[in-house]
Amino acid sequence: MDYKEEMFKEYEDIVDPKQLKKMLGNKIGTNKVYDLLRKKEIYSKRIGNNYLIPKVSVIEYIMKK
Repeated sequence: MDYKEEMFKEYEDIVDPKQLKKMLGNKIGTNKVYDLLRKKEIYSKRIGNNYLIPKVSVIEYIMKK
């Protein structure tokens, strides 16, 4: 099994901004989370006021940092 598949296995395949903040270790503020999403540094789809964030996008963001 690829180590990327093991990352965040406790999360569903699609997460929300609150879960994203936890995934990033709660080291960043809520405003920064939404800034990352607005600037498309982490890929997401916005439906109304809701962000749908693929877990794989979070992993890709972490791996490129």
